[in-house]
Amino acid sequence: MVHKVKAAVVRSKNADVTLETILVPDPGPGEALVDILTCGVCHTDLHYKQGAINDDFPFLLGHEATGVVSAVGPDVTDVAPGDRVVLNWRAVCGECRACRRGEPQYCFNTHNATQKMTLEDGTELSPALGIGAFAEKTLVAAGQCTKVDPDADPAAVGLLGCGVMAGIGAAINTGNVQRGDSVAVIGCGGVGVAAVAGAALAGATTVIAVDIDPKKLQRAQDLGATHTVDSSAVDPVEAIRELTGGFGADVVIDAVGRPETYKQAFYARDLAGTVVLVGVPSPEMTLELPLLDVFGRGGSLKSSWYGDCLPSRDFPMLISLYRQGKLDLDAFVTERIRIDQIDEAFDKMHAGAVLRSVVEL
Repeated sequence: MVHKVKAAVVRSKNADVTLETILVPDPGPGEALVDILTCGVCHTDLHYKQGAINDDFPFLLGHEATGVVSAVGPDVTDVAPGDRVVLNWRAVCGECRACRRGEPQYCFNTHNATQKMTLEDGTELSPALGIGAFAEKTLVAAGQCTKVDPDADPAAVGLLGCGVMAGIGAAINTGNVQRGDSVAVIGCGGVGVAAVAGAALAGATTVIAVDIDPKKLQRAQDLGATHTVDSSAVDPVEAIRELTGGFGADVVIDAVGRPETYKQAFYARDLAGTVVLVGVPSPEMTLELPLLDVFGRGGSLKSSWYGDCLPSRDFPMLISLYRQGKLDLDAFVTERIRIDQIDEAFDKMHAGAVLRSVVEL
């Protein structure tokens, strides 16, 4: 059976998002059909629209989503129809060298649905991050579905599907923030503010938020920052050192992903401290550092891909903390919008006016 559903599609580079009728097949082996409840508007979707990921247009946008499984393929056992799920773009294979050595969070062979969703004329769609959740229904690999508490607000917990998990994971997984640590986060958009929340959740006693936008710094303070630094007014490296006894922070997270912010992170950490890059650089960017400084300062220089998360482990744990009132996921939901307001949400995101706009379907 083929399902005709409404979805948000971008047909060419920088074109407006259009509402289209798309065709979604029933699930085959290893696949799940999901009725989408909510989907966050993420920067990655804007990158797809701009052609910054690749040029496999038309794209079916959306990936930061919560839904209900409506059907599964014949060999699927981990989820069943009726399950509330958060979708993820790391469906681990269980067989690659990372999985075999017991580190599935680094799986090198994550997979997506085999069958294609199409426009009505048969044109194949490229779903964002293998998900494509700005749609009433989407087809994914069953491993992209993580079963979660059905009583949790779908708009809030769905954000774990990408940006919030990337930020929290950069702190607790990649950065391995410990109780009593000092942490600085450079860039306080959605991912950076989530990193602030993650550092506070892990027990850091000094959490320094760095940005040039006072509104973003206030949001970071609301979610756990103990200090804020306006880097348009002061040298952030010197400010971070002053707030950490002159030494620098134990962990510095670059949530911007530019050479200049990475250098700030590198020099703002304590000796033997850790730098975590979670902001995504563009392909043309390069970095130059004195190799003697890299050697002499010691410590770790890490990149964080999806917060080094394992969805089956991390999503239920973080949702449990949310349900206990220990993690304020609601604070990340700035507005709830219709599917025909996605381009407006991109504009608000670009202007820094929202943490997340969430489409309710």
